[in-house]
Amino acid sequence: MAFGRLVEFTSPYLRQLTCCMDVRSKQEYDESHVITARRVKKKANEYLIPESVDLECVKYCVVYDNNTSFLEILKHDDDDDSSDESRQGPVLGAAIQCGKALTHLTRHPIRILKGGYERFSAMYHFFRTQKIIWMPQELDAFQPYPVEIMPGKIYLGNFRQACDPKIQKDLKIKAHVNVSMETGPFFVGDADKLLHIQIEDSLEANLSPFLRHLCHFIEIHLELGSVILVFSTLGISRSCAAVLAYLMHQNEQTLKRSWAYVKKCKNNMRPNQGLVTQLLEWEKIVLGDVVTDILEPLY
Repeated sequence: MAFGRLVEFTSPYLRQLTCCMDVRSKQEYDESHVITARRVKKKANEYLIPESVDLECVKYCVVYDNNTSFLEILKHDDDDDSSDESRQGPVLGAAIQCGKALTHLTRHPIRILKGGYERFSAMYHFFRTQKIIWMPQELDAFQPYPVEIMPGKIYLGNFRQACDPKIQKDLKIKAHVNVSMETGPFFVGDADKLLHIQIEDSLEANLSPFLRHLCHFIEIHLELGSVILVFSTLGISRSCAAVLAYLMHQNEQTLKRSWAYVKKCKNNMRPNQGLVTQLLEWEKIVLGDVVTDILEPLY
Protein backbone atom coordinates (compact mmCIF):
# COMPACT_ATOMS: atom_id res chain seq x y z
CA MET A 1 0.00 0.00 0.00
CA ALA A 2 1.79 3.11 -1.17
CA PHE A 3 1.42 6.26 -3.17
CA GLY A 4 3.17 4.71 -6.14
CA ARG A 5 5.87 7.39 -6.14
CA LEU A 6 3.76 10.40 -6.97
CA VAL A 7 6.87 12.47 -7.54
CA GLU A 8 7.45 10.75 -10.87
CA PHE A 9 3.85 11.01 -12.01
CA THR A 10 3.94 14.77 -12.40
CA SER A 11 5.62 14.53 -15.82
CA PRO A 12 3.20 15.17 -18.73
CA TYR A 13 3.35 11.62 -20.10
CA LEU A 14 2.91 9.81 -16.81
CA ARG A 15 0.23 12.26 -15.72
CA GLN A 16 -1.97 10.97 -18.55
CA LEU A 17 -1.75 7.50 -17.01
CA THR A 18 -2.30 8.62 -13.42
CA CYS A 19 -5.33 9.51 -11.36
CA CYS A 20 -5.38 10.57 -7.70
CA MET A 21 -8.72 10.32 -5.87
CA ASP A 22 -9.65 11.98 -2.57
CA VAL A 23 -12.48 10.29 -0.62
CA ARG A 24 -12.51 12.74 2.29
CA SER A 25 -15.36 15.17 2.98
CA LYS A 26 -15.95 18.23 0.80
CA GLN A 27 -14.88 20.52 3.64
CA GLU A 28 -11.60 18.66 4.08
CA TYR A 29 -10.99 18.59 0.33
CA ASP A 30 -11.67 22.33 0.00
CA GLU A 31 -9.29 23.12 2.86
CA SER A 32 -6.43 21.37 1.01
CA HIS A 33 -5.73 18.29 -1.07
CA VAL A 34 -2.99 16.71 -3.15
CA ILE A 35 -2.25 18.60 -6.36
CA THR A 36 -4.57 17.46 -9.22
CA ALA A 37 -6.52 15.07 -6.92
CA ARG A 38 -10.20 14.68 -7.76
CA ARG A 39 -12.78 14.34 -5.02
CA VAL A 40 -14.90 11.18 -5.12
CA LYS A 41 -18.47 11.78 -3.98
CA LYS A 42 -20.59 9.16 -2.29
CA LYS A 43 -24.32 8.77 -2.79
CA ALA A 44 -26.45 6.03 -1.22
CA ASN A 45 -23.31 4.09 -0.21
CA GLU A 46 -22.04 4.20 -3.80
CA TYR A 47 -18.87 5.99 -4.88
CA LEU A 48 -19.39 8.25 -7.90
CA ILE A 49 -16.36 8.40 -10.16
CA PRO A 50 -15.75 11.85 -11.71
CA GLU A 51 -16.92 11.92 -15.32
CA SER A 52 -13.51 13.14 -16.50
CA VAL A 53 -11.84 9.93 -15.27
CA ASP A 54 -11.57 6.94 -17.60
CA LEU A 55 -10.12 4.19 -15.42
CA GLU A 56 -9.67 1.91 -18.42
CA CYS A 57 -6.90 4.26 -19.58
CA VAL A 58 -5.38 4.83 -16.14
CA LYS A 59 -2.37 2.78 -15.10
CA TYR A 60 -1.79 4.28 -11.65
CA CYS A 61 -4.96 4.98 -9.69
CA VAL A 62 -4.20 6.23 -6.16
CA VAL A 63 -6.96 6.58 -3.56
CA TYR A 64 -6.57 8.29 -0.21
CA ASP A 65 -8.61 9.24 2.83
CA ASN A 66 -7.51 10.88 6.08
CA ASN A 67 -5.20 8.34 7.66
CA THR A 68 -5.63 4.75 6.51
CA SER A 69 -2.40 2.98 7.42
CA PHE A 70 -3.21 -0.71 6.97
CA LEU A 71 -5.01 -2.79 4.38
CA GLU A 72 -6.31 -5.11 7.07
CA ILE A 73 -9.98 -4.89 8.01
CA LEU A 74 -10.61 -2.70 11.05
CA LYS A 75 -12.89 -3.78 13.90
CA HIS A 76 -15.09 -1.70 16.16
CA ASP A 77 -14.51 -1.84 19.92
CA ASP A 78 -17.18 -3.84 21.72
CA ASP A 79 -17.32 -1.80 24.92
CA ASP A 80 -20.44 -1.09 26.95
CA ASP A 81 -20.84 2.39 25.48
CA SER A 82 -20.90 1.13 21.90
CA SER A 83 -24.18 1.27 20.06
CA ASP A 84 -25.68 -1.78 18.39
CA GLU A 85 -24.62 -0.35 15.04
CA SER A 86 -20.98 -0.01 16.14
CA ARG A 87 -20.89 -3.66 17.14
CA GLN A 88 -21.89 -4.99 13.75
CA GLY A 89 -18.38 -6.23 13.06
CA PRO A 90 -15.56 -5.44 10.62
CA VAL A 91 -15.41 -2.12 8.76
CA LEU A 92 -13.12 -0.74 6.07
CA GLY A 93 -11.44 2.64 5.84
CA ALA A 94 -12.96 4.96 3.24
CA ALA A 95 -9.96 4.64 0.92
CA ILE A 96 -10.15 0.84 1.02
CA GLN A 97 -13.91 0.87 0.47
CA CYS A 98 -13.52 3.12 -2.55
CA GLY A 99 -10.56 1.13 -3.83
CA LYS A 100 -12.52 -2.11 -3.68
CA ALA A 101 -15.39 -0.46 -5.56
CA LEU A 102 -13.02 0.64 -8.33
CA THR A 103 -11.26 -2.67 -8.90
CA HIS A 104 -13.73 -3.83 -11.56
CA LEU A 105 -13.24 -0.63 -13.57
CA THR A 106 -9.52 -0.95 -14.28
CA ARG A 107 -7.04 -3.57 -15.49
CA HIS A 108 -4.40 -2.33 -13.05
CA PRO A 109 -4.22 -2.57 -9.25
CA ILE A 110 -5.76 0.25 -7.25
CA ARG A 111 -3.19 1.83 -4.93
CA ILE A 112 -3.96 3.12 -1.44
CA LEU A 113 -1.97 6.03 -0.01
CA LYS A 114 -0.39 4.71 3.18
CA GLY A 115 -1.10 6.96 6.14
CA GLY A 116 -3.63 8.94 4.12
CA TYR A 117 -3.58 12.66 3.52
CA GLU A 118 -2.44 13.43 7.06
CA ARG A 119 0.85 11.60 6.70
CA PHE A 120 1.49 12.57 3.09
CA SER A 121 0.79 16.28 3.54
CA ALA A 122 2.99 16.37 6.64
CA MET A 123 5.92 14.94 4.67
CA TYR A 124 5.26 16.70 1.36
CA HIS A 125 3.63 20.03 2.19
CA PHE A 126 4.65 21.38 -1.23
CA PHE A 127 2.19 18.98 -2.89
CA ARG A 128 -0.78 20.51 -1.03
CA THR A 129 -3.17 22.88 -2.74
CA GLN A 130 -6.67 24.36 -2.61
CA LYS A 131 -6.81 24.69 -6.39
CA ILE A 132 -9.43 22.51 -8.07
CA ILE A 133 -9.43 23.48 -11.76
CA TRP A 134 -6.15 23.21 -13.67
CA MET A 135 -5.45 24.55 -17.14
CA PRO A 136 -3.53 22.23 -19.53
CA GLN A 137 -0.54 24.59 -19.60
CA GLU A 138 -0.44 24.56 -15.79
CA LEU A 139 -0.37 20.79 -15.73
CA ASP A 140 2.35 20.69 -18.37
CA ALA A 141 4.42 23.05 -16.23
CA PHE A 142 4.68 20.46 -13.46
CA GLN A 143 8.13 18.95 -13.22
CA PRO A 144 8.86 15.52 -11.74
CA TYR A 145 10.66 15.35 -8.41
CA PRO A 146 13.38 12.80 -7.62
CA VAL A 147 12.13 9.45 -6.38
CA GLU A 148 12.54 8.31 -2.79
CA ILE A 149 14.90 5.44 -2.09
CA MET A 150 14.81 5.87 1.67
CA PRO A 151 11.88 8.13 2.66
CA GLY A 152 13.10 11.53 3.71
CA LYS A 153 16.74 10.39 3.54
CA ILE A 154 17.92 9.33 0.07
CA TYR A 155 16.53 10.54 -3.26
CA LEU A 156 17.45 9.46 -6.79
CA GLY A 157 17.20 11.93 -9.65
CA ASN A 158 18.70 13.55 -12.72
CA PHE A 159 20.94 16.55 -13.36
CA ARG A 160 18.09 18.96 -14.05
CA GLN A 161 16.53 18.13 -10.69
CA ALA A 162 19.90 18.55 -8.98
CA CYS A 163 20.09 22.09 -10.39
CA ASP A 164 16.57 23.10 -9.32
CA PRO A 165 16.67 25.26 -6.17
CA LYS A 166 13.00 24.63 -5.40
CA ILE A 167 13.55 20.87 -5.32
CA GLN A 168 16.56 21.30 -3.04
CA LYS A 169 14.47 23.43 -0.69
CA ASP A 170 11.33 21.29 -0.77
CA LEU A 171 13.18 18.04 -0.11
CA LYS A 172 15.64 19.68 2.31
CA ILE A 173 18.63 18.32 0.36
CA LYS A 174 21.89 18.73 2.32
CA ALA A 175 24.32 16.64 0.25
CA HIS A 176 24.82 15.54 -3.37
CA VAL A 177 26.30 12.43 -4.95
CA ASN A 178 26.92 13.45 -8.56
CA VAL A 179 27.71 10.50 -10.85
CA SER A 180 28.21 12.40 -14.10
CA MET A 181 30.71 14.56 -15.95
CA GLU A 182 28.66 17.74 -15.44
CA THR A 183 29.22 20.10 -12.53
CA GLY A 184 26.13 21.24 -10.66
CA PRO A 185 25.59 24.62 -8.96
CA PHE A 186 25.30 23.36 -5.38
CA PHE A 187 28.06 22.50 -2.85
CA VAL A 188 30.83 23.23 -5.37
CA GLY A 189 34.21 22.92 -3.65
CA ASP A 190 32.68 21.45 -0.48
CA ALA A 191 33.96 17.86 -0.28
CA ASP A 192 31.95 17.27 2.89
CA LYS A 193 28.65 17.82 1.08
CA LEU A 194 29.46 16.87 -2.50
CA LEU A 195 30.82 13.59 -3.79
CA HIS A 196 31.46 14.03 -7.50
CA ILE A 197 32.22 10.76 -9.30
CA GLN A 198 33.20 11.87 -12.78
CA ILE A 199 32.56 8.95 -15.11
CA GLU A 200 31.15 8.89 -18.62
CA ASP A 201 27.84 7.31 -19.54
CA SER A 202 29.48 4.42 -21.38
CA LEU A 203 30.16 0.71 -21.13
CA GLU A 204 33.78 1.50 -20.28
CA ALA A 205 32.91 3.71 -17.30
CA ASN A 206 34.58 2.41 -14.14
CA LEU A 207 32.52 2.95 -11.00
CA SER A 208 34.18 0.23 -8.91
CA PRO A 209 37.06 2.31 -7.44
CA PHE A 210 34.57 4.73 -5.91
CA LEU A 211 32.10 2.32 -4.30
CA ARG A 212 33.63 2.13 -0.82
CA HIS A 213 33.92 5.91 -0.59
CA LEU A 214 30.39 6.27 -1.95
CA CYS A 215 28.94 4.04 0.77
CA HIS A 216 31.00 5.77 3.47
CA PHE A 217 29.88 9.22 2.26
CA ILE A 218 26.19 8.26 2.36
CA GLU A 219 26.52 6.56 5.74
CA ILE A 220 28.09 9.64 7.32
CA HIS A 221 25.32 11.90 6.07
CA LEU A 222 22.60 9.54 7.22
CA GLU A 223 24.17 9.54 10.68
CA LEU A 224 24.14 13.35 10.60
CA GLY A 225 20.49 13.35 9.55
CA SER A 226 21.27 14.91 6.17
CA VAL A 227 19.03 14.34 3.16
CA ILE A 228 21.00 13.10 0.13
CA LEU A 229 20.32 13.39 -3.58
CA VAL A 230 22.09 10.87 -5.83
CA PHE A 231 21.96 11.87 -9.49
CA SER A 232 23.42 11.47 -12.95
CA THR A 233 22.64 13.17 -16.26
CA LEU A 234 19.38 11.33 -16.92
CA GLY A 235 19.05 9.52 -13.60
CA ILE A 236 18.70 6.15 -15.33
CA SER A 237 22.07 4.36 -15.41
CA ARG A 238 25.02 5.66 -13.39
CA SER A 239 23.10 7.08 -10.43
CA CYS A 240 20.95 3.95 -10.25
CA ALA A 241 24.09 1.80 -10.15
CA ALA A 242 25.43 3.94 -7.30
CA VAL A 243 22.21 3.53 -5.31
CA LEU A 244 22.20 -0.22 -5.95
CA ALA A 245 25.76 -0.49 -4.67
CA TYR A 246 24.88 1.37 -1.49
CA LEU A 247 21.81 -0.77 -0.79
CA MET A 248 23.79 -3.96 -1.35
CA HIS A 249 26.41 -2.74 1.13
CA GLN A 250 24.03 -1.30 3.70
CA ASN A 251 21.63 -4.25 3.80
CA GLU A 252 24.17 -6.95 2.95
CA GLN A 253 21.88 -8.18 0.23
CA THR A 254 22.14 -9.45 -3.33
CA LEU A 255 22.15 -7.37 -6.46
CA LYS A 256 18.90 -9.04 -7.49
CA ARG A 257 17.10 -8.05 -4.31
CA SER A 258 18.43 -4.48 -4.39
CA TRP A 259 17.50 -4.26 -8.07
CA ALA A 260 13.91 -5.29 -7.37
CA TYR A 261 13.61 -2.62 -4.69
CA VAL A 262 14.99 0.24 -6.79
CA LYS A 263 12.91 -0.90 -9.76
CA LYS A 264 9.76 -0.45 -7.67
CA CYS A 265 10.87 3.09 -6.83
CA LYS A 266 11.99 4.01 -10.36
CA ASN A 267 10.56 1.85 -13.09
CA ASN A 268 12.73 3.31 -15.88
CA MET A 269 16.08 2.58 -14.23
CA ARG A 270 18.53 0.83 -16.55
CA PRO A 271 22.23 0.63 -15.59
CA ASN A 272 24.32 -0.33 -18.62
CA GLN A 273 25.85 -3.79 -18.90
CA GLY A 274 29.29 -2.59 -17.89
CA LEU A 275 27.93 -1.23 -14.60
CA VAL A 276 25.92 -4.40 -13.99
CA THR A 277 29.11 -6.45 -14.32
CA GLN A 278 30.82 -4.20 -11.78
CA LEU A 279 27.86 -4.56 -9.41
CA LEU A 280 28.26 -8.34 -9.60
CA GLU A 281 31.86 -7.93 -8.51
CA TRP A 282 30.66 -5.66 -5.72
CA GLU A 283 28.19 -8.37 -4.67
CA LYS A 284 31.14 -10.74 -4.31
CA ILE A 285 32.92 -8.23 -2.08
CA VAL A 286 29.83 -7.58 0.05
CA LEU A 287 28.60 -11.16 0.38
CA GLY A 288 31.76 -13.16 -0.26
CA ASP A 289 30.42 -14.71 -3.44
CA VAL A 290 28.44 -13.92 -6.59
CA VAL A 291 24.83 -14.90 -5.89
CA THR A 292 22.84 -13.10 -8.58
CA ASP A 293 22.56 -14.91 -11.91
CA ILE A 294 22.58 -12.33 -14.68
CA LEU A 295 21.38 -14.99 -17.12
CA GLU A 296 18.02 -14.50 -15.42
CA PRO A 297 16.50 -11.20 -16.63
CA LEU A 298 16.90 -8.46 -14.02
CA TYR A 299 14.60 -6.22 -16.00
